[in-house]
Amino acid sequence: MRTMLVILTAAVIGLGAYSINMHGKNVSLQRTVLAQYTDNLTDASEKLSHLQRSVSQSLLFRDDNAIHNELDSVWRLSSDVRSSMSNIPIGQEMSNDWLSYLGRLGDEAKKTAETGDYEAWREKMPQISTNLQSLSDDWSAATVDFYKNNGKMDVWLRQVDTKNPNTTFDNVQKTLKDYSEKDFPLTLSESDWQKKIELKALQDSVITEKEALEKVKQLFPILKDATFTVTKSSDTAPYPFYHIQFHQDIRLGYVDLTEKGGHLISYLVERPVDEARLSQDEIMKKAEENVKRLGMSDVAFVESRENHQAWHVTFARVHPGDNALVYADGVQLKLAKDTGELLGVNAMEYIQAETIKPQTAKPIDWKTFFDDDVKVQEVRNIYTDNGSYEQRLCYEVIAVRDKNAQETFRIVIDAENHNVLKVEYLT
Repeated sequence: MRTMLVILTAAVIGLGAYSINMHGKNVSLQRTVLAQYTDNLTDASEKLSHLQRSVSQSLLFRDDNAIHNELDSVWRLSSDVRSSMSNIPIGQEMSNDWLSYLGRLGDEAKKTAETGDYEAWREKMPQISTNLQSLSDDWSAATVDFYKNNGKMDVWLRQVDTKNPNTTFDNVQKTLKDYSEKDFPLTLSESDWQKKIELKALQDSVITEKEALEKVKQLFPILKDATFTVTKSSDTAPYPFYHIQFHQDIRLGYVDLTEKGGHLISYLVERPVDEARLSQDEIMKKAEENVKRLGMSDVAFVESRENHQAWHVTFARVHPGDNALVYADGVQLKLAKDTGELLGVNAMEYIQAETIKPQTAKPIDWKTFFDDDVKVQEVRNIYTDNGSYEQRLCYEVIAVRDKNAQETFRIVIDAENHNVLKVEYLT
C-alpha cells in the first residue's frame, strides 16, 4: 500500500511539474507571438506615414525623372505596408480592405510610371494624399490605444473572430471603406470581376441540406456510407454554401457545395497514404476520369506536379469558340500516389466561369519577333488576365535561348496587339 502511495505521489508531482513546464512554454510562445505582432503593428504605422509622404512628394515635381522616382517609392512602400498589414490579426474583412486599397494605390503608381500619364496622377492624388494622412492618423491613434489599454495576446485573438469585431481599429475600418469607394471606384471590368467572385451569375435553384448530401454521395461514391455533419455558411460569407464534414473508416474531410445548384466548390480528405504504386500515366488517366465524373467535361490538362504522397493535376476550361485554354477557369485535383484515390478538388475558379469577349488572333512571325538565337519550342493559345481584370486571348510561348548556356522561358503575348504581358524564366 505504501509503495502504491509513493508511486501515486510521484506521478502527481510529475504531472504537476509537466503542467507547470507546459504552461511556461505556452506563456513564452504567446509572448513571442505578441512581440512579433506588435513589431509588425509598429512597422505598419511607420511605413504608412512614409507612404503618405511619398504620395505628397510625387506632387512636387514636373520633371519626369523626379516624379518617376517618387512613383517607384509609392509602389514599393504600398507593397511593404501590405506585407505588414497581412501579418497582423486585425480581422479578415479589415485586412482585405487594407490590402485592396494599398494594392490599388500601388497599381496606380506602377501604371503611371509605365504610361507617363502624370497629369492624371496629379489630378487624382491630392485628395488621396489627404485621405492617406487621415487614415495614418487614425491608425496611429488606434495603435497607441491598443498599447495603452489592450496590448494583450487574448485581445489579438478576439480581433480575429469576426463574431466579435469591436476593436480599437473600428474607426480606421469605417474611414477606409469610405475612402476606398471614393478614391478608387470600380471600373466596369472590376465590377464584373467582383460579381464573378460573389457567384452572381449562378441562376440555379436553391437546394436543401438533404439534396446537398445526395449530391455529395453522387459525386463521391466512396462516401456513401460515411457519417456527415452539415452546416450552412455565415451571413457574412460572399455567397451561401453548404459545408459538409464527413467521417468514413480511415477518411476524414469535408465538401463545400454552393446553395444555388449544389455546385462543387472544394473537396478534401485526409487519410494515410502508402508508398507509390501507380505510374504517372496511370495517375493522369485517373485524373481524367475524375474530372469527367465530376461533370467537368469541357476541360483539358494543363500541368502536373508531385510530392512524396500525392500528385497535383491542373485542368482548365477549353473556350468553345477557338479551343484556347481559359486559365482563370481552372480546376485542381489531388490524387494519392498509392491507389490514385481522389484526395482533393478545388473547383472555385471553374464555377466562377469567365465571360470572354470576342477577340481576333493575329499571326506572329517568330523569326522576326525573337532574336536569332531564340528557338520556339511550343505555342499554345490561352486566355489570361492582362492586369486590368480583362481576359485576353494570348499566345503562350515556350522558347529556348541557346547562347553560351541554354535557357528556357515562358512568354505570354497578346494575340491581338502583340504586347508582351509576361516573361517567366523557367531554367
